[in-house]
Amino acid sequence: MATSKRWSQRVTERSNALDLEKGVFSRMSPRETARSLKRSAERSKRRQSDPYRSAMSMLSFYINRAGRQLSAEKRHKLEAAKTELRKLFGRDAHRVRGRSPARSRGRAANTRAAARQKRSKVPRMPSKKDGK
Repeated sequence: MATSKRWSQRVTERSNALDLEKGVFSRMSPRETARSLKRSAERSKRRQSDPYRSAMSMLSFYINRAGRQLSAEKRHKLEAAKTELRKLFGRDAHRVRGRSPARSRGRAANTRAAARQKRSKVPRMPSKKDGK
């Protein structure tokens, strides 16, 4: 029973995603964490996708599995490590969670814009309720 509670620990230690260095998530600076993940991803023979995706995946997995156990300070450092990882791999550091800048404005802005466009351009068709 005790081993079933530690499945996420087993994933971090023995998964086919990456061969991680010891203490990679407890590094002091986000840059060190990102560099270690990049190194591990590029060296790993067991990963199934490109190094960037494997490294980002493992970092996200760790953050998500830690949940409420992760202090605000530690979560901030790990989120900063994501940004550093994007920079190290030459990816767009300004994108948030895979969304384009237009989509990051939020659902409400997009819904209002769509409704405004719909009202202004499409003439209303008569329906059966109108009696025609």
